Amino acid sequence: MTPPVVSIVAKSGTGKTTLLEKLIAELKSRGYRVGAVKHDAHSFSIDHEGKDSWRLTEAGADTMLITSPEKIAMVKQNRGGEEPPLMETIAAYCGDLDILLTEGFKRSSMPKIEVHRRERSDKLLCRDEEHDPTLIAVASDTPLTLDVPIYDINDATGLCDLIVEKFLP
Repeated sequence: MTPPVVSIVAKSGTGKTTLLEKLIAELKSRGYRVGAVKHDAHSFSIDHEGKDSWRLTEAGADTMLITSPEKIAMVKQNRGGEEPPLMETIAAYCGDLDILLTEGFKRSSMPKIEVHRRERSDKLLCRDEEHDPTLIAVASDTPLTLDVPIYDINDATGLCDLIVEKFLP
């Protein structure tokens, strides 16, 4: 069973991560188990050169886990250097969550909340550049007239109310 997924999308530097932090904290305060997935179009590493975990990955481990009483981290090499479909990753690793919030994935078919800052751009990704039918709301620092609800960019409570109403029991 996979949890419902809502993606926070925007142009770079608009405040996606800041909004996600607020949404996660608000959903956690309501008792939900929340996951987050950050899309990185570039290569990244959570290992630090010279550390044991890095050495094991460099030696060729296809999957390397670090465990402690507090958390587990995994480095899993993608076959052929290809990113697996997001829904496949969610099904494999997120079955114990009530909701999953993603950052990015603007081209996906997942429900989306777009973050908009006037100083960053006059155009919305999901309404001006294209009409994305999966857009469910916009968090904005300026008034807008759209066919979806508009929330103040700092209204994590209101956005969480929307997420709970649409996706959570």
